[in-house]
Amino acid sequence: MEACNCIEPQWPADELLMKYQYISDFFIALAYFSIPLELIYFVKKSAVFPYRWVLVQFGAFIVLCGATHLINLWTFSMHSRTVAIVMTTAKVLTAVVSCATALMLVHIIPDLLSVKTRELFLKNKAAELDREMGLIRTQEETGRHVRMLTHEIRSTLDRHTILKTTLVELGRTLALEECALWMPTRTGLELQLSYTLRQQNPVGYTVPIHLPVINQVFSSNRALKISPNSPVARMRPLAGKHMPGEVVAVRVPLLHLSNFQINDWPELSTKRYALMVLMLPSDSARQWHVHELELVEVVADQVAVALSHAAILEESMRARDLLMEQNIALDLARREAETAIRARNDFLAVMNHEMRTPMHAIIALSSLLQETELTPEQRLMVETILKSSHLLATLINDVLDLSRLEDGSLQLEIATFNLHSVFREVHNLIKPVASVKKLSVSLNLAADLPVQAVGDEKRLMQIVLNVVGNAVKFSKEGSISITAFVAKSESLRDFRAPEFFPAQSDNHFYLRVQVKDSGSGINPQDIPKLFTKFAQTQSLATRNSGGSGLGLAICKRFVNLMEGHIWIESEGPGKGCTAIFIVKLGFAERSNESKLPFVTKVQANHVQTNFPGLKVLVMDDNGVSRSVTKGLLVHLGCDVTTVSSIDEFLHVISQEHKVVFMDVCMPGIDGYELAVRIHEKFTKRHERPVLVALTGNIDKMTKENCMRVGMDGVILKPVSVDKMRSVLSELLEHRVLFEAM
Repeated sequence: MEACNCIEPQWPADELLMKYQYISDFFIALAYFSIPLELIYFVKKSAVFPYRWVLVQFGAFIVLCGATHLINLWTFSMHSRTVAIVMTTAKVLTAVVSCATALMLVHIIPDLLSVKTRELFLKNKAAELDREMGLIRTQEETGRHVRMLTHEIRSTLDRHTILKTTLVELGRTLALEECALWMPTRTGLELQLSYTLRQQNPVGYTVPIHLPVINQVFSSNRALKISPNSPVARMRPLAGKHMPGEVVAVRVPLLHLSNFQINDWPELSTKRYALMVLMLPSDSARQWHVHELELVEVVADQVAVALSHAAILEESMRARDLLMEQNIALDLARREAETAIRARNDFLAVMNHEMRTPMHAIIALSSLLQETELTPEQRLMVETILKSSHLLATLINDVLDLSRLEDGSLQLEIATFNLHSVFREVHNLIKPVASVKKLSVSLNLAADLPVQAVGDEKRLMQIVLNVVGNAVKFSKEGSISITAFVAKSESLRDFRAPEFFPAQSDNHFYLRVQVKDSGSGINPQDIPKLFTKFAQTQSLATRNSGGSGLGLAICKRFVNLMEGHIWIESEGPGKGCTAIFIVKLGFAERSNESKLPFVTKVQANHVQTNFPGLKVLVMDDNGVSRSVTKGLLVHLGCDVTTVSSIDEFLHVISQEHKVVFMDVCMPGIDGYELAVRIHEKFTKRHERPVLVALTGNIDKMTKENCMRVGMDGVILKPVSVDKMRSVLSELLEHRVLFEAM
């Protein structure tokens, strides 16, 4: 029995439950007390946490819960009233704090949920930024490739190099299996395989341009994926390949240069494209990415720009070569024209000098003969010779005038002259010639026609003389009438001359001259040809009178210089002609005497008849001209000495000689240098003789050269007795005379 009493009896079930509760309360209390320590650590480390006071309150609740469980350990056995009070107080506090915490959590939970929402939003934003950064890196990579490709493509302006470089660089950058370029043929109906990367297909293969796949690509400016089995994608043999690589195609605009011109930007045709086809490696899972397609599109645009520059350069080179050829041809033509002009001028100068020398002899000797005792019949013959000689001199002047009109060197010599005398002199000159053909010539001057006018008397006389001379030339019988009057404002405008714009003024008037003949007439369609040089129309040829020569062509130029207009009217063959011209002249009382200071008109009423004892020196290399000039001067009472060379001239000249006539256009003799030497020899003006150039050519350069070397006058051959008398009178009175040609 005592042994049995030593064995400790088993705990009853209730006591076991109490034991477990006791142990659980202990560990619960221990856990509750550890949680505030962790919260304190969290609050200290998380200084930015916005709910510290809530954590403090929660910590108090946990501590109270732990204290309740801890106090509960003393209630499993008999305990005092104090323990019960403490236990009750702890539970009441725990209830209060737990309720307060629950109420606070109702307000805190939405804030915590919004924080969670913001956290999720920030995560999404971060992911989106990561994607954008990836795109930026991809774009930067694409841009780097584009710049690299553009640099390689644009480094040359050779079309073939551009295209080949494009394929090579795209193949290397995108790791392509094949890349090809299809160019349109000349007909525009087919695409021809022109360039390939691997060069495994023969270049020259063509496909129709109106295939659906080609139209689809040409209608879009984007790179499009096409079937590997399409005709333009069959660039690589597919033997042994299970899966062909993806293929894209893009159009390349081409510049159309059919209407290309210098200094004009060419138009870009929207209907002409090349086709670029790119293939990824076969038997691979690789696909085209968006940035790769964008790279292909940008490169296609750059190729189009480079090709346009190359096309413009090629066309510019062709245009430059063409311009160089044209410039060479123009330069050659210019040199030939200058040579021809120089030859013409040299010929005219020589012919002018050589023709005026005999004319000088004829007119001078005829004028000398005219002043001798002659029978009426002989005097008529001499007068006819003189008039014919003057007409021949006029023809020589016409040739020279036309030459100077063509090169623009002819200028009008403006001075006051007797307008009525011009028409009477023309009438007197033409009347003997017309009488031979039994033509009557009438002159009608209007009552309101001014007697004095300001203009170029010599050119006006040439115009009237040429027009009247043509009327005489082409008339076999009948009459010729010359009518002159002041043109009214309503009759100035002529529909046949739209470029003629007369302007009325108080200082000038328009002279209208009409020359009507009863000749054979002319076809109206042939009238414009009359004003061309040496015109030969059919109606003129039927007259057996030859062409119109230079007369009307020169008349038209002179009329244009005088701001006028000339035309011819005829109703047809056999009905005669009327030549009409209008020229602008000034009123004598309202204008200056002369607009050219170096031109002096010789007035007949101041002419001295003879010059007895006047010592004159004549230098001329032509013996006939020298003798004729001496004869004229001797006839006027002068004491004349003649020489033919510079040495003889310098040896003979002295202060006794008052006037010196010298030909400045003698071959091998520089008359201008001789004039300078005379000025050096006679430094005082009253000791130096009057130097006069007696020449066959008075152009602008001759006058300027004579004035430059200090000569006192220029006289044009031929010279008659009356002209020499007027020249000497003017020289002795004014010591200067520059004659107009």
